[in-house]
Amino acid sequence: MPPLRRRPKRLEAEPRLLEAGPAAGGFVLPGGGRDGRARRPNARTGSGGPAVTEEQGTLTGVPDGPGAADPETLRRARQIATRLAVPRPRRDTTARRGIGELASLRYRGGSDDIDLDRTVEQLIEHPVPEEDDIIVRERVRTRRSVLLLVDVSGSMRGERVRTAAATVGALAAELSRDDLAVVAFWSDAAQLSRLGRRVPPQTLLDTMLRIPAKGLTNIAFPLQVAARELARIPARDARAVLLSDCVHNAGPDPRPFAARLPRLDVLLDTSGEQDAELARELARLGHGRLRPIRAYTDVAPALSAIFAD
Repeated sequence: MPPLRRRPKRLEAEPRLLEAGPAAGGFVLPGGGRDGRARRPNARTGSGGPAVTEEQGTLTGVPDGPGAADPETLRRARQIATRLAVPRPRRDTTARRGIGELASLRYRGGSDDIDLDRTVEQLIEHPVPEEDDIIVRERVRTRRSVLLLVDVSGSMRGERVRTAAATVGALAAELSRDDLAVVAFWSDAAQLSRLGRRVPPQTLLDTMLRIPAKGLTNIAFPLQVAARELARIPARDARAVLLSDCVHNAGPDPRPFAARLPRLDVLLDTSGEQDAELARELARLGHGRLRPIRAYTDVAPALSAIFAD
């Protein structure tokens, strides 16, 4: 790959993945493995590999008390949610039967729960029925696993972080039937929610706004986290969405990590400084789409477009 347009700072310490803690808006460094010991990555200093230690740390600069979401951000989230129309994922009846939503399908030897109304309709058209004229009810998985990677570095402060938080709240509400995880990142990262553990949209929005926008932008780290989280998900169901100005100024080149994801779509914040060239490369390598966002009103059509694929 050609060198990056801007030379990112080499990190002296491994980035940390924090997690939402029991205190409102607080974040702690998770402990080690099941035996309680620390997990230490096999990575060189400054490589950007995930690091987990035994220490219990708190993210400083977090406002105390409930109600961190200001009225303007809530208004933006509601407006985005109103205009958001994310299509349901396509059914794959050959590979995802057995779990999920109940659907009427042609008989393939996997169910004895006959849909009488639909079967009678078929028999009217075909008095001498074939096996696949019998319509049965089976459960078909139609859930996506989505990782939303949200930039909260110093370059995303002010109106940008309001738009980012509103996007998190709106998308969490829209994807209530899917599996959504949210990672906020700067030079480190914070796991706001995990796949398989639903967090209310309002809680995600509040937590986002409690993270102080500061620090450098290490895009490689959240892409590594996403790759690890999505590794156990079938590629057809897995995708990551990156919301950032893509001004990558810390850590290793993120492009190789984008190429490891089943799909990566990029929402590029163009309201200030940005790196459109890197954003294009990340979307191309991640087999996804790039959509520019100048204001929060651009979020809903951009998300609707990338989920239409």
